[in-house]
Formats: sequence, C-alpha cells, structure tokens
Amino acid sequence: MTDPVKDRATLALEVAAEAGRLALDFFARRDSLAVEAKASPQDIVSRADREVETLIRARLAARFPDDGVLGEEHGAQEGRSGFTWVIDPIDGTAPFLAGLPHWCVVLALQEEGRTVAGVIEHPLARETFSAQRGQGAFLNGERLRAREDLTIGTCNVALGASHRTSPDFASALVRELMRRGGMFYRNGSGAIMLASVAAGRLGGYYEPHMNPWDCLAAMLMVEEAGGRTAPFPEAAAGGMVLVAAPKVWDDLTAVVKAAEGQAG
Repeated sequence: MTDPVKDRATLALEVAAEAGRLALDFFARRDSLAVEAKASPQDIVSRADREVETLIRARLAARFPDDGVLGEEHGAQEGRSGFTWVIDPIDGTAPFLAGLPHWCVVLALQEEGRTVAGVIEHPLARETFSAQRGQGAFLNGERLRAREDLTIGTCNVALGASHRTSPDFASALVRELMRRGGMFYRNGSGAIMLASVAAGRLGGYYEPHMNPWDCLAAMLMVEEAGGRTAPFPEAAAGGMVLVAAPKVWDDLTAVVKAAEGQAG
C-alpha cells in the first residue's frame, strides 16, 4: 500500500531539483530578463519566475492530476484529491535579479489545509531542505534540530518586511531587538531565513505578513526540527509569521509586542 504523502514528498524533491536547475539557467542570463513590478517597485517578477512555476505545475500534474495548486505567479487551481501544492518558483526574486545568492525554489504540500511536506531548493548553495510531518526535517539528508542553546543575545534574528510593512513598525522592531541584546539579519528570501531557523543558523524569524507560498514549507521544517511557530492563517491571503528556537521564543515575542505598542 502506498503512502500518498510520502509519494508526493518524494516527487517534490525531484521537481524542486529540476526547477532549481532551470532557475540557475535563467540566473546565468538574468541581465536579459525583462522585469515587471507587481504591488510595488520592490515586488517584482520576471520570465524566470513564470517559466519555473509552469515547469513545476506540469511535473506535478503529470503525476497527480487531481491535486490542487496555489502558485505565486499563476494563482489557484482547485483539485479533487484533498491535496494542494503551494508553490513559490523563485523566492527572493529581487536578490535573484541583482545577482545575489539568496533565492530558492519552494514547494509545500497541504492535505485538507494542513501542511504535511515541504521542500526548499537553494541551488547556489547546493542545499536541499525538506520535511514531512512526523518524520523530521533535513538538510541534504541530514536531520535538522533547532538550537536549544541559543538566546536572543547569542544569535541573529531575521526580520522580514515588504511594501505592506510600516516603516515605523520596522524601525521599532530593530530598536527593540537591539535593546534586548539581539542583532537583526535579512537576506531577501523569507524561505531561506525560516529554514535557517530550523538549521540552527538563526535564532528566529518574524514578519508581520507573509504569503503562504513563502513560508508554509519552512514553517513545517521549524516545527519538525523542534522550534516554535505561531499559528498561521489558512486563508490564501496569508498573515503574520513568527518562529524561533525554544529559548529565543519568549524574548522575540516580547520584541514584537513592544514594537506594536510603539508603532501604534
């Protein structure tokens, strides 16, 4: 008897690797790509994003045609199987187009609205993060564990922001984090930063609003690695993301509350 989640998780690894190779090809000739702004001049898309997502959708549909899909570039497609794929073909489009290494391919799998598997392919680093609910989180096949020893004063904490983030709130977050002895970090890819919490490289990550394709896969990785995560809304519109190593959680939560109070 086959395991429908395991079968899809195995396919996700294969598809993410192929999509990563296609994205790398576009990265090598990124100067020739036309760039369009979406919600703001900082929120951009290129042919690379669209073609990588098209490839992913085609590979998934060939094996599981009844699965639903929600992708950043091509929207939602209803399914009949109870499974839905949530895709970000290139998380970190701005770094990608600027020639920076902080971008990745993200696939998350949901069963009846609950994330059950995820893959993050980081081609330039030759790293593949993966997780399956109840089975652990892994980096290139090695099990990940959130750092039990980290405190807010002994780690970097990533802070995400977008055109939806108030400048006053963003500055209050940085100020409060540093007041408590922490240091902020940002690289332009929310998925990589979240996965870095699962890997013990970062102590936490907070962003006031993320889309589901940016965060679902990595949030599962943090959970499976033993980190803490705040509940994420089921709606496709997304919401707040907060994850942290166990001993960073309380202080990071306090940073967010204090910043909210200051920003009004």
